[in-house]
This record gives sequence, C-alpha cells and structure tokens, in this order.
Amino acid sequence: MTTEKTVGGPDLPQERKVVTEIPGPKSQELHARRTAAVASGVGSVLPVYVAAAGGGVVVDVDGNSLIDLASGIAVTSVGNSAPEVVRRVTEQVAAYTHTCFMVAPYEGYVEVCEQLAALTPGDFAKKTALCNSGAEAVENAVKIARVHTGKDAVAVFDHAYHGRTNLTMAMTAKNMPYKNGFGPFAGEVYRAPMSYPFRDGLSGADAAARAIDVLEKQVGAPNLACVVIEPVQGEGGFIVPAEGFLPAIADWCSANDVVFVADEIQSGMCRTGAWFASEHEGVVPDLVTVAKGMAGGLPLAGVVGRAEMMDSVHGGGLGGTYGGNPVACAAALGAMATMKELDLSAAARRIEQTMTDRLRALAEKVPAIGDVRGRGAMMAIELVEPGTTKPDSALAGKISAACHQQGVLTLTCGTYGNVLRFLPPLVMPEHLLDEALGVLEEATLGLV
Repeated sequence: MTTEKTVGGPDLPQERKVVTEIPGPKSQELHARRTAAVASGVGSVLPVYVAAAGGGVVVDVDGNSLIDLASGIAVTSVGNSAPEVVRRVTEQVAAYTHTCFMVAPYEGYVEVCEQLAALTPGDFAKKTALCNSGAEAVENAVKIARVHTGKDAVAVFDHAYHGRTNLTMAMTAKNMPYKNGFGPFAGEVYRAPMSYPFRDGLSGADAAARAIDVLEKQVGAPNLACVVIEPVQGEGGFIVPAEGFLPAIADWCSANDVVFVADEIQSGMCRTGAWFASEHEGVVPDLVTVAKGMAGGLPLAGVVGRAEMMDSVHGGGLGGTYGGNPVACAAALGAMATMKELDLSAAARRIEQTMTDRLRALAEKVPAIGDVRGRGAMMAIELVEPGTTKPDSALAGKISAACHQQGVLTLTCGTYGNVLRFLPPLVMPEHLLDEALGVLEEATLGLV
C-alpha cells in the first residue's frame, strides 16, 4: 500500500498499522491507572491511549495506527494539528493565554465573530456571542430567544441531542446515558415528532404538518419562544429529514414570531458539504449554534444570529470566564482559514460520493442494513433485523468492535443504538478512506 503524508498536522505516515492486540499492553496499563483516577461515569468508545494524531490516523502508545472515522466526534475536521491552527495557537500562547473578554477584550474574539457573521446563512446584520461548549451555545440561544420574544416555551424534536447541562438534557431526547437519574429537568420544553424518512415514510411537507399540529395543540405559538432543531440530527442517528421539512418548519416559525434556531454544532463548518447544513435547502435560521469543528480541537462555541435578536439581551447577560478564550479564538481563525484554503466543503462532498457508493453496494449484500443516509462527511448505516425496521443494536456494536480490532475507529449512535456513524476528517487521504471502507465491508460480511 502506498503511504502518503498527512495534508496537515504532524509528519505521520498515513497508514493503518496494527502491531499489537487492541488495546495493546501500554494502553492497558494506562487504562488501569485511569480506572483508579477517573470517574467511571466518563466513558470511552475504545480505550487506546493516543500518542499522536493527524490527517486521517490516530496513533496509540503501543504504535498502532488506526484510521480515524470519528474525528473526535466531528471536531478535528481540519486534522488533529493542522499547520495553520498550530501556528496561530503557538503565537497566541506566547503572547498571552487569557484576560477574559469581559474584563479586557482582544481582537481575536472580534475577528471570529466577524467571520461567523459572514459564513452563516442570511444576508442581514448579524452578531455573535462566544462560549465554551455546544451545550452552552444552545442554552444561550434559548436565553436570547426568550428575551427577544418575551415567551418561555422551547420546542425540540424526537431523537434530538443538544447537550448534558440541565436545560439541554431536558431538550435531549435519549434517556440512557444522557438523562437517566439526573432529573428533575428544566421546564417549558416540549417535543415534536421529527421527520425520519426510514421510519415514518412521510414526505417533508406531511412530516412538518404533523409536527406543527403537535406544537399548535400542545404548546401554542403565542407561548413558544423558539424551535431548536439539528438540520441533520447527530447523536439521534444522523437523520436527514425529508426534503421540505426544514423549510416548512422555518416558515411556520417566521409567521408566528417564533425564533428558528439551527443547532449546527455537529453539522456545521463544512461537515455536510456546505459551510452549514441549513444551506442544503436554503433555510436561513434566525440563530445558529456552532462548536465542534470550528476551532480545530480547542473548546470554543457560539451563537450567531440576527443582530436585533442578539442585542435584545441586557449588557452582562451573556458571557463567561473562558468564553471566547484567546487561544481557542486563534485556533478557530486557523481552522477557518484552512477550510477556505483547502475547500473542505468540496472535500466533504467527495467523501459523501465515495461513501454513498460503497455503503449502498454493501447494503445490497447485507439485508440487515436498512438505510444508508447522511450528507457530506456525516454518513451512517442503520442496522435492523432483515425485512423489518426493528433495530439491531447488537449487530451495530459487533461490527464496530470488529472494525476496532482491525485498526479502524468507528462510532455508533441513534436512539436505538443501532446506527454506525462515520465522521472522517475532511483532510483524510482517499486511500485511507478506501481502506477503512474495505475493513468495514469485511467486518460486516463476516458477521451476517
């Protein structure tokens, strides 16, 4: 196999290499230390301990080189240490690491906000507030919507994932492991049915009418501050709603003084083949939440939206000690520059074409693959009992484990735990993606 160097990051050979059992002896040693020191509620998909990463590989402490189909859950889209991210972060760390933007501000925060205003959908004045995590971004979007509208209720959807804080747990659909035992949760959160073409068979228009009917009957537009929706659902199963669903929901919001919030934390920043997944159907959100891929692996998130909505909050009502940290802002500027320079939206579209062709060919051989779906480099297969829509989470777990043993890092997701999701870095070399798909095919065919 030809070995290529990474497009960005450390000078790592771009190859799959399994030299020990997985996890290997050094990883097992570290895992024993972890078990004694780290709370057991903090899980890991695969306990291999990382020594280096870049391009499309993760190298563990035992010398195994795994093909990365996870990207740190859609974070390392530009690679794990893209040169422009490293350069800007290094310069910033040497200058200063923190002043708190609310105490003594700095240009990096302002520049990130300017770029997000230019990149997010909508030809109108926008402003941004930065924070640390996706859950914080969602909470701030709700705060802004409530102040702007003077209303309290929040609508979310079946299968949604919005975070692990108290409010965002209420907004998240799945009980285990995200909500179980952690209540009581924040009130005034209501759930509508999501468009799930594989399971409901509805057109986008019909699915939207069903959701709107629930909202009108159970909440009432006069009480509803915002609708919060992932344009492509993430943890819920990489569900792409039927065409027309998102525009219909957005139109209803616009007609009823309801703020339409696009949670683009996982689907944004070139991941789906556009800067933001809302763009695929021309949807222009009022507010957009961003995080994950925006800062090349450093913690940074934000809410971007209509200037008049963002400015409705009183001074001091938004912010936080670390929100918009200067080092994270430097990383974001480096990551966005890399996305533009390498046209990573186009790279995501090429990944989609390759993966769609290969996954559909595999589905023709494997009746347990009920659905192949996704956008860009956010692809998935849903595993079911053949001839039904009954979820087969056990098979999904077995396939993922088999891939791990062969040096390919994969993730599962979905309300039923039966979806294999694929999130390769957008800079992954083609030969690595091809090889990873070959491992997936072999693992799947060997288990069915």
